[in-house]
Amino acid sequence: MKKIMLDAGHGPATPGKRTPDGSMLEFTFNSAVAGLAADMLRKEGIAVRFAHEAGRDVPLSERARKANGWGADAFISIHANAYGNGWNDASGIETYIYPQAQKQSEILAGHMQGALVAACGRKNRGVKRANFAVVRETRMPAVLLECGFMTNKTEAALLKSGRYRLQCARALTFAVGNWYFGRGL
Repeated sequence: MKKIMLDAGHGPATPGKRTPDGSMLEFTFNSAVAGLAADMLRKEGIAVRFAHEAGRDVPLSERARKANGWGADAFISIHANAYGNGWNDASGIETYIYPQAQKQSEILAGHMQGALVAACGRKNRGVKRANFAVVRETRMPAVLLECGFMTNKTEAALLKSGRYRLQCARALTFAVGNWYFGRGL
């Protein structure tokens, strides 16, 4: 059975990870999308586990250890972006991989970025490379998704909406299916 580790980035108590007006915690968006995507992936016959927990901020190294120990086929960390501390015009979707990522991470990232931009209709900020712990310390293809900016009033409203969360989850599920099909699994 195919196995996907979903990670709702950060945690419920992570300071500073919220809209400038405090109306939404990033974890609220991240965990909602992870839950929706998990249900969809399971309906496709894919085993899903979570690297995060609702009741505590799981350390990054522990998230990676969970994925590595389970032998996940892919690790997907879901986030909402921010720029600065106040409202601004930064917008769009971007996907991150580790700078020395394996080829399958690049392919997975391409599927994720394309599906999210197409489904959500937001600016395409592209696939980028960064030394984030969860994409560095995992031994399987790993991506970190930034699904919109909490510091942009328009995107913050989207991130709070059930419809947008569902669009993100559907795009993630679609991208996983395309990636698996492309790998011949």
